Formats: sequence, structure tokens, C-alpha cells
Amino acid sequence: MNIKLTLIPVAAIAGFGSYVAFHPGIAYAEPTQGAQIKPAQIATTGNYTIDPMHTSIYFQINHMGLTNVHGRFGKFEGKIVQNADLSRSSVHFTAQTDSIDTNVAPRDTHLKSRDFFEVEKYPTLNFKSTKIGKWGDGYVAVGDLTIKDVTKQVRIPFKYYGPLAGGGDQPERIGIIAEPIVINRRRFTVNYGNNLPNGVPAIGNYVTIRLAVEATRDK
Repeated sequence: MNIKLTLIPVAAIAGFGSYVAFHPGIAYAEPTQGAQIKPAQIATTGNYTIDPMHTSIYFQINHMGLTNVHGRFGKFEGKIVQNADLSRSSVHFTAQTDSIDTNVAPRDTHLKSRDFFEVEKYPTLNFKSTKIGKWGDGYVAVGDLTIKDVTKQVRIPFKYYGPLAGGGDQPERIGIIAEPIVINRRRFTVNYGNNLPNGVPAIGNYVTIRLAVEATRDK
């Protein structure tokens, strides 16, 4: 599911002071599938709300051709409409751009500025599916990703897990783990950064996004 979702994004700033330029940031743990957890087939119908306490949006981008800088978006929300008839399934996801976090405060401030996300003018990035379909032994969400009011179609292959029945007052849960997707930040007018003398981009043009989503069934 392209569960955009959201998202999507850039980190690492060359030339923003020697500390920021050469600080690698922190490598957040990537979502992994438990060895004994097997993906399931979508066979039930229901509406679900994304659980922010058990959902993660991570991204990475290359810095000076030397290493990858990692980051995340910390605030987001979304809805999943699930149906055994995939044509009637959908996902909508929104992330707050002001919640971008690379664990380096000066860099985060720069990422929120006009050079990158312009968070005051564009407070959110959004993904809205236009089609859900089968893809290999999993699924794919095709939809529109919007960053800085620029909308491009993206495809998010994913595996589906659950449903897991809740106990007592706890709601039913489902899980979605997306394959890493890659977007070109410049297609969304996030253009800051030039090439180094050796021709390597100081900040990579391509951003890898990793999504792991847990959602609870609406009452």
C-alpha cells in the first residue's frame, strides 16, 4: 500500500555547518517481520484507523556518496477501508511535515524551512489510494502522493497480516508491512543541494521509504 503512506521525505544537509554536514544522524530500526509471522489474505470487510503507537514511517537518503542518513515522521493519521473485493478497498494517510526527525536539531530545523518542506506553507504530506490489487504473494496500493502541493502516482507493494481478534474491550487489529519504495525528491520540488566537484550529489535525489502499519477496527 503506498501508504503514503506519507510519506516521504528527505534528510541530511551538506554545507550546513561542519557538525551537521558530517553528522550521520541515527539509524532508526527498520520494521522487520517476525520469523514465525506469515502474511495473510484479505478476506474480511471493515473500516480501520491507523494506530500511531504501533506504526512507523522511516526514510533514508544518501549523504555525499558516503553513507545514508535516516529519519522519520512522528505524527500521522490515516484510515483503511478493507474489503475482500479489492476494488472496494482503500487507504488514506496524512503525515505532519513539522514532525520530521533525524535526531539532529539544526538539520531538522533546516528541513522544515523553505529549502525543503516549507512546513508553515505545506503542513502535511498525503497519500490517497486509487486502486488496491494483488501483487505476487501480496498486494499493491496504487495512489496519489502529494508533497508541497505536487501530486505524483506511486505504487506501494505490501504484505497483509491479521486480523487479530482483540480481547475484552480491545479492538480487532490488522498489520501491513510495505516493501521499501523509492521516490525522487526533486519531482516534488524538494530541490535543495548541488553536486560535489566529483559529480556526486551532496544530498541524494532518491529517498527510500519504509512503512510498517498497524490499525484497529472501528466500532
